[in-house]
Amino acid sequence: MKLQLVKDGKVIYEMPLYPEDWSRDQLERELETLETGFDRLAKIFTALSHETRLRMLRQLMGERDLTMNFGDFMRELDLNPKLVWENTRKLREGGLLEKVEKGKYRCSDFGRMELMMSLALRRLMKEFEEMEKS
Repeated sequence: MKLQLVKDGKVIYEMPLYPEDWSRDQLERELETLETGFDRLAKIFTALSHETRLRMLRQLMGERDLTMNFGDFMRELDLNPKLVWENTRKLREGGLLEKVEKGKYRCSDFGRMELMMSLALRRLMKEFEEMEKS
């Protein structure tokens, strides 16, 4: 089984999903790359691993210009200032959110892509679970 990334009908990336479908060298290189990029991955997963931060990203994605100000987060999501500050900081550290001006935030290009990748990963995991049941 392989995972493919397709753009305009052309496969631009392909990856086997089972370790036994990789050569030993390829798998070793991928695992080394994973280790060297661990800090970056940890920040992304930390940013995405909290319900409040996911709610904030979801709210941002619903905005026409993908921006919200500090007060909007408080009102729309019923959060106190400390929670907004802590969670915007974590989202910024993960590269998912950017500050566009004082007290105003926007979902970064990377953040939009990462959120969509998270949705895709959730769907893939569900499909794998269904395959295991069969």
